[in-house]
Amino acid sequence: MTSHFIELEERYGAHNYHPLPVVLARGEGVYLWDLDGKRYLDMMSAYSAISFGHSNPRLVRALTQQANQLNLVSRAFYSDKLGPFLEKACEMFEQDRALPMNTGAEAVETALKAARKWAYKVKGVAPEQAEIIVCQNNFHGRTIAIVGMSTEAQYRDGFGPFPAGFKTIPYGDAAALEAAITQNTAAFLLEPCQGEAGIIFPPAGYLQHCAEICQQHNVLFIADEIQTGLGRTGKLLACQHENVRPDGLILGKALGGGILPVSLFLSSNEVMNVFQPGDHGSTFGGNALAATVGLEALRLLEQQGLVERSAKLGAYFLAALKRIGSPLIKEVRGKGLFIGLEVHPEKVAARDICLKLMKQGILAKDTHHTVIRFAPPLIITQEQIDVVVEAVKEVFASYPSIE
Repeated sequence: MTSHFIELEERYGAHNYHPLPVVLARGEGVYLWDLDGKRYLDMMSAYSAISFGHSNPRLVRALTQQANQLNLVSRAFYSDKLGPFLEKACEMFEQDRALPMNTGAEAVETALKAARKWAYKVKGVAPEQAEIIVCQNNFHGRTIAIVGMSTEAQYRDGFGPFPAGFKTIPYGDAAALEAAITQNTAAFLLEPCQGEAGIIFPPAGYLQHCAEICQQHNVLFIADEIQTGLGRTGKLLACQHENVRPDGLILGKALGGGILPVSLFLSSNEVMNVFQPGDHGSTFGGNALAATVGLEALRLLEQQGLVERSAKLGAYFLAALKRIGSPLIKEVRGKGLFIGLEVHPEKVAARDICLKLMKQGILAKDTHHTVIRFAPPLIITQEQIDVVVEAVKEVFASYPSIE
């Protein structure tokens, strides 16, 4: 049965993913079950989208109740669900306005459009000259514009020509940011922690320094917190580790509770007022179903203390992984429940580790062939973390002694 469904995807699906060979049929909390009934601990959370656990009862109830009332009318009309959702988001994240979209990539595109139009209408940049500064090894999505500002060769290969207007600097180098800014610079877009690059955090003080530089030069500081937001790193936003409030904020993934694609671009009145009716939109963005689930997700985050839980259990998880001490492990790093275990690629392939963990009932995924990402649902318990750590120990111990 398992091979049948794998063969169907391989036969009829584009080969743009390389999944682990497991067919999942059910999920509850931090657990997933395959077709044979084997249970797994989920250490991926669908790239941080399942922060509240699989089939979270409150989210499912909100979804089903709303689905029986109203799903979609488009933004051609008002609904009774979108306003309360946007109000809650703006209050939680200290922003004036929010523009709802669906996927994270759509929210990034929205941020790019907002920054450029702000540059022309407010800052006074000459027409068609606006620049946006981004970082090396960034990952902001998969659209043509976004992969055009990527430094990953595979993400770009065969997809050009790309839109102009982007300038790339090293990540973690505030001096490089200041040197790159010109009179045409509209915004600096970055991930407070680079997730897809391998859970890479910048040097202490970097975010704060960059925010100050942007303020001095009238440049928008835009944080892509699609993966790192909503408690993933042990703060509501990863920027808050350095007490930074970005000029523009991009949210997605966990915002939809792992049930629906829900994303937001949030910013000030000054930035958002550049949008006029017809400038930008989305048929599904801000639909009643998505707004209902998004609002319930934000309430869950607050009411269940999941941000604080992520900080406490993340520190415990990180310390336990660091104690494993295998010569195959190059580094373990992270904040909150966003942890990367980097292996020595000349000694072992990260995917092989993931395959062995799968046999142990742990689902994790490698990034860039060298880093295993541990990002479980924020509802995980200490006892469940202990199970994962023990499995990781056994997997590394199964390799011959390598010095």
